[in-house]
Amino acid sequence: MKPLILTVIVVFFATSTALQSQEPSFPKAASDRDEAAALFQRLRNGQLEPLNANQSLDLVTSALAKADSDETRAALLRGMKSGLEGQRNVDAPEGWSEISRKLSQNPNRDISDLARELGQIFGDEAATQLALKRLQDRSVPGPERRAALRSLVAQQNPELSRILPELLTHPAMQLDAIRAYAGIRVDQGAHQLLTAYPDLEPSLQRAIVETLASRREYAEKLLAALREGQINQKAIPTYTARSLGEMLGQPFTDVYGDMNDLSSDKEQLIAKYKTLLTNEAVLKGDIHAGKAVYDRTCSACHILYGKGGKIGPDLTGSNRADLDYILLNMLDPSGDIPEAYQLVTVTKNDGQIIAGTVSDEDDQRLVLNSIGLQNTVLKSDIKERTTSPYSMMPEGLLLTLPDKDVIDLVRYLRTTEPVTPKP
Repeated sequence: MKPLILTVIVVFFATSTALQSQEPSFPKAASDRDEAAALFQRLRNGQLEPLNANQSLDLVTSALAKADSDETRAALLRGMKSGLEGQRNVDAPEGWSEISRKLSQNPNRDISDLARELGQIFGDEAATQLALKRLQDRSVPGPERRAALRSLVAQQNPELSRILPELLTHPAMQLDAIRAYAGIRVDQGAHQLLTAYPDLEPSLQRAIVETLASRREYAEKLLAALREGQINQKAIPTYTARSLGEMLGQPFTDVYGDMNDLSSDKEQLIAKYKTLLTNEAVLKGDIHAGKAVYDRTCSACHILYGKGGKIGPDLTGSNRADLDYILLNMLDPSGDIPEAYQLVTVTKNDGQIIAGTVSDEDDQRLVLNSIGLQNTVLKSDIKERTTSPYSMMPEGLLLTLPDKDVIDLVRYLRTTEPVTPKP
């Protein structure tokens, strides 16, 4: 296995507080927050040779054996899990079998669950079978079932192709099940998702569209459904349409339309909305209705007042009082897009296609923020990677809203502090 600097760094920071009273088998610098921070900086600057992955995992496992508090154990386990995110077929560290047996029986659910999830990464068949059992048990709380599903997808468990169709009927599991179809190849996956599509609420329908755009064989079925009117053109977000256009080419644009048309006549559109959005009109807007529009159309990608998605820029400190700023960014979001928010598309060796903005990257893995989820991709699993000059934000967003909603949205965007709910 290649060296995993990130494993060591994550553990240093995850455990620097919890281990202050401990003396585990870590380098001396890792036992003190200031020294750990300095060591992290030296690692970042390439002034230290990275530890071998197996050596670092052995160190963490040794620390687990000596830990005398659940706080310390949980911090170490979270550090291990974070450092190994996206990894498969990792050799278990020395002493893991005995420690894992004890941790999986810990009455602290957080610790026992983390131990079992790590056991799956280390190829523990008993941990995998338990995850499969918990996933299918409707009496198990939703968060625990979803965690089991995520871990099984990460390990590409072949049993999921049998289980996923049934999970689509569980309200508590539907969204995660839909997302899981993107992570693994299911022979009849597109048919199963399209069959479920008509009976689902809009947010789940959009998740299906996004999942069908994640693999070519799925995308071809989506195109057929679009031709037949089973899925409406308006149900395909602009960023997803761009991915489908690149993947399927002319056959898709013949049905969906030329996406370049969305970029035409921006000056006329800006003039139109300036006429609508006079100061007098905006002041009469309904702030609470505007917040509802924002929550429905913007919050999945943007943070405002500390809440929201991390795909686009944080809007809290932006120049939202300036109408020109608002209109330019809504009608021409790709006009001057920072590199950090450009659309990155990766094609994995197994055919999965993932699009999003880069959240984190090191020499071994890439982390992409997508709508509603974050994807960690091993560099060794990437077949192709492209960066698009387009923003994930759809240019036609305002055009889909009634004038009243646009006025209310701009009224809310001009607020300077969180809006309290109506009594």
